[in-house]
Amino acid sequence: MTRILFRKAQLADVPAIITLLADDVLGRLREDPGPPIDRRYVDAFHAIDSDPNQLLAVAVCGSEVIGTLQLTFIQGLARKGAWRGQIEAVRIARSQRGTGFGKQMFAWAIEQCKERSCHLVQLTTDKTRTDAHRFYDQLGFEATHIGYKLTLK
Repeated sequence: MTRILFRKAQLADVPAIITLLADDVLGRLREDPGPPIDRRYVDAFHAIDSDPNQLLAVAVCGSEVIGTLQLTFIQGLARKGAWRGQIEAVRIARSQRGTGFGKQMFAWAIEQCKERSCHLVQLTTDKTRTDAHRFYDQLGFEATHIGYKLTLK
């Protein structure tokens, strides 16, 4: 089996991450992989990288970035002050889907949440991503809530 390395993203990974984010029906409409890379991506990377409650991660096979996700660690008063891990912006390279790398990436992300003493792990996913829904169900996630978003311009 091919070995995958999971690690904190570096600035040099940003173009590959943006390419992954843009490689689907929804991402094509909202991302711009360039070149040149839009400065807003670089600014966002630096903000994420400097925040101890954010972890932008990549999955690397050899020298290729084949996956990404962002973990946000949130503490609240609910659940007796419990921490939760929020997983967002999950992507696996099209050529690597169905290989088991996504499951490995989630196992790694869940372990990061355990190391941060999170009480639960949560995520949101677009209603139209039915393949992702099946994947999350298989991982043991439950669709227990309804999410709402308000786009601000």
